[in-house]
Amino acid sequence: MTFSLLPDFLCAGLRGTLAEVEAVVTAAEAGTQELASEALRPGVELPGAVRWVRRRVRLVHAGLAAVIGLLPGLLAGCEPTVTSFRSALGTETALVCLRGLAHEHLGALPPPLGFGPRPARRCPRPTTLQHDPGPDPPSWVR
Repeated sequence: MTFSLLPDFLCAGLRGTLAEVEAVVTAAEAGTQELASEALRPGVELPGAVRWVRRRVRLVHAGLAAVIGLLPGLLAGCEPTVTSFRSALGTETALVCLRGLAHEHLGALPPPLGFGPRPARRCPRPTTLQHDPGPDPPSWVR
């Protein structure tokens, strides 16, 4: 049998606590990800800060959607957002509360909530093949 020594309040696969990640996602849900990244990462250039926020939002929303499917009786009609989960559960720390409620399914849930694999990308990256060289040059060019 394997077990984890990760405390309930720490993230799996990300640095920091679940409350810190929840605060980032809540800020992104309240406005735009660009505004949240400017406020939360002032010393980082905007593209890097937006990627940082977007990664956390994508992971948390994927975990929340999975929890809705795993606990349909408890979270029926809930949107996969932190704000919706907070109101449904009646708590200010939804991710910490969810880790306790879904403790049997932590192996299947994506990080930072659980220990399962990260969610797949929606649109796969283009392959890293060499670009098309185009047509042959005209015969008079030598």
